[in-house]
Amino acid sequence: MSTLEIIGGAVLLLVCLLIIIFCLAQEQKSQDSMTAALTGASADSFYGKNEGRSKEAILNKITRTLGIIMFILVLAVNIIPIFVDKA
Repeated sequence: MSTLEIIGGAVLLLVCLLIIIFCLAQEQKSQDSMTAALTGASADSFYGKNEGRSKEAILNKITRTLGIIMFILVLAVNIIPIFVDKA
C-alpha cells in the first residue's frame, strides 16, 4: 500500500464522517404541502423568500458538495493505483 493510497483513504474517511455529521445536523423535512393546505400558509413568508440563505439551505449545499467530493475521491482512490503500479 503506497503513501498516496493511505492519504486518499484517510481523506475519504474524513469526508464520509463530515457527510454524516452534516446530514444529522439537518432538520427533518415535514409535509409542507399538507400543512399549507390545512393552515392556508403560503410560500410568500419571510422564510420562503430567504430560503437560499437559511441554515438548512447552507447545510444542503455543504452536504451536496461533500457528496461530490466523496464521489471524486472514491474514483481517484481506485484509479490512481492502477497507473502508479504500471510506472
